[in-house]
Amino acid sequence: MLNPLSQVSLERLRRRKSVKWREYPDDVLPLWVAEMDVDPAEPIKQAIVDALELGDTGYPAGTDYPEALAAFAHERWGWDGIAVERTALVSDVMLGIVELIKLVSGPGDPVIVSPPVYPPFYLFVRSTGRAVIEAPLTNGRLDPAVLERTFQHVKADHPVYLLCNPQNPTGTVHTRDELTALAGLAKRYGVRVIADEIHAPLVSQSTKFVPYLSVDDQGMSLMSASKGWNLAAMRAAVAVANTDELTKLPEEVSHGPSHFGTIAHTAALRHGGEWLDALLAGLDENRTLLKNLLTEHLPEIGYEPSEATFLAWLDCRAISDDPAAFFVERGRVALMSGAGFGSGGEGHVRLNIGTSPEIITEAVTRMAAAVRR
Repeated sequence: MLNPLSQVSLERLRRRKSVKWREYPDDVLPLWVAEMDVDPAEPIKQAIVDALELGDTGYPAGTDYPEALAAFAHERWGWDGIAVERTALVSDVMLGIVELIKLVSGPGDPVIVSPPVYPPFYLFVRSTGRAVIEAPLTNGRLDPAVLERTFQHVKADHPVYLLCNPQNPTGTVHTRDELTALAGLAKRYGVRVIADEIHAPLVSQSTKFVPYLSVDDQGMSLMSASKGWNLAAMRAAVAVANTDELTKLPEEVSHGPSHFGTIAHTAALRHGGEWLDALLAGLDENRTLLKNLLTEHLPEIGYEPSEATFLAWLDCRAISDDPAAFFVERGRVALMSGAGFGSGGEGHVRLNIGTSPEIITEAVTRMAAAVRR
């Protein structure tokens, strides 16, 4: 199968109306938000066309999505831990996380995160009235000593740890040993772990993804086909637990998913494997390309290719205190500022490599010209 990242021209991309392509003027290359520059996989398009032709435009029902997710987990990760009766459909991962936080903790209980991490972790958690406590990564990885010190000092009845697995923005894939250590500490100190695993399908084929629930019998997870197949417009996600607690979610939570979302995500998981494999190969090529381009043209920028996601985490502290502003103003390349990712994000940017090699090359060319001016 052809590389999905090489099939859509820049001219056609600029006709899109999503936020990636409407936030900045046309002379800016947008490599900021987490949208890939791909066309949907054919099985997804066919599933939506079939639904439209049938007039199947009502409300979602049934367990097709969690069943497809369970089959995907078995095939891809060798994991049979998804019990459909212990799942719940939610509108998307972040709103699902909010509901799970409210389910297992009280308004005064804090939520612990390990930055640098996805900025909505801060925004959505604080919207519930809960404080955010940081237990930063060490050299990009979970640090048991930091986690234990943080868990020890939290004074709360039902604290929560919000895990990003794989990590956004660094692309780190947490190992079984790291996750097992986290689970042990969580049990010892009475911390409930909720895992955002939306990037799980995007782990390099040379790396092993370990679902958090495979190491923690009290764990909860949010999973979705959204990032793996670029389906943000078709909202749906699955909450997964090792307990029966999801039956206690408010009824209105089940009203959030889109019927088209569940149809599209189910088709992706059941029939989109070949497309996903081609995408993963293309992402590996783009990581290598970006590393080579930066080494040649911008050695001031620190970057190590990650094992997952379509995101690259760039250390630009040698160039600017605010590199995102620097590159968009002087190079006309839009990147995500690292400042919003919490401690450790200062002087960094997140660059989306879910695009064509040509656009990545042009972006680095512009960035280098901006620095050399």
